Amino acid sequence: MKVIISGAGIGGLTAALCFIHHGHEVTVLERAAELGEIGAGIQVSPNAMKVFEALGMGDALAANAFRPEGIEARMGISGRYIFKTPLAEKAIKNWGSPYLHIYRPDYIEALLKAVKDKGGDIVRLDHEVTGYEQTADSVIVKLTDGRQVSGDVLIGADGIHSPTRTQMLGAKKPQFTGNVAWRAVVPMEKLGEDIPNPTACAWMGPGRHCVTYRLRGGKLANLVAVVERDDWTKESWTEKGTTEEALADFKGWNSTIINIIKNAQTLYRWALFDRPPLERWVDGRVALLGDAAHPMLPFMAQGAAMAVEDAWVVAKTLSEPNTKIEGALKTYQHLRYDRTSYVQAVSRDNAKIFHQSSRLGQIKTYGPMWLAGKIAPVAIHKRQNYLYGYDVTFVRICDKMRVSKF
Repeated sequence: MKVIISGAGIGGLTAALCFIHHGHEVTVLERAAELGEIGAGIQVSPNAMKVFEALGMGDALAANAFRPEGIEARMGISGRYIFKTPLAEKAIKNWGSPYLHIYRPDYIEALLKAVKDKGGDIVRLDHEVTGYEQTADSVIVKLTDGRQVSGDVLIGADGIHSPTRTQMLGAKKPQFTGNVAWRAVVPMEKLGEDIPNPTACAWMGPGRHCVTYRLRGGKLANLVAVVERDDWTKESWTEKGTTEEALADFKGWNSTIINIIKNAQTLYRWALFDRPPLERWVDGRVALLGDAAHPMLPFMAQGAAMAVEDAWVVAKTLSEPNTKIEGALKTYQHLRYDRTSYVQAVSRDNAKIFHQSSRLGQIKTYGPMWLAGKIAPVAIHKRQNYLYGYDVTFVRICDKMRVSKF
């Protein structure tokens, strides 16, 4: 089967690896002229790692990643701990695979190398997809310069503004969430002694929150800082903000956060947009994947992980014996829809948990977390079993099967 993938991000490259793994011919079309992505941190949770281990890539990703020692939640201003619990060895024991933090350029580089090693020169840069046509036995992908590429299947892994999704379902803008995210990556050596712990740490506060963790074996500190505001709605991964603006958004916050902001050479910010679950992801021989199908707010760090899971399932469904393409793609959506919709919903709800403004709201929300951390820390891990313990590589492909979200 000849598979065309639109988009060479994490979802698109992982899909390429999954299709190659299952014996298909793959072409990846990417609109960018180069894959030099702006740096940012990504959390590769155990559910995503299971896919990469099945692809033989576990060691390649771990080589330049950081394995956090624990999970923490702290108050953003005082720094007081809400809870902290071990993670490094617990992840393998509880969920079967490690939990990694990885620098996005390292992630893309590892995926791209694996694609080249296993599939050859199949990534076509400067190939922007604008739409598609279908015949009885093929799909024809159209590019901006008039070129066309034909194959058996098109996978739209082309992001929240997916042109594949637009043709399939019509033009409908995503919804602004009222949240703007700052992000920065800073060498640890620039931070002196006031550095983030070697953990995945959420810092919570009124109308805003931060997440800190380390990258590249601990050499880099990563910051994602989200603030509620309605006066700035530009969505761009390359939009720069100033140190003064970021400091104003987090005035009075803990010195660890302020130290990262002050020492960041570049601070990027982007408005966070969302979509409700789509009515369908499939149109004949065409299917959506990752953010094109189910964009995730970053409040569970599962956007890339859900795309990785999608990649395995869509490749596996199209590799079953006596497969009919249209039916296989409908089965793919059927198997993925409940889980991704649920994770989308929990990600939205987490903003309310992180951003409690009133004292009463903080006590009601963070009090039970603090108590669980003191008397039943194992409960914190168990709450994530449905997410991190899920192994998509063992999902049985069956038209009538629905996969539980728990």
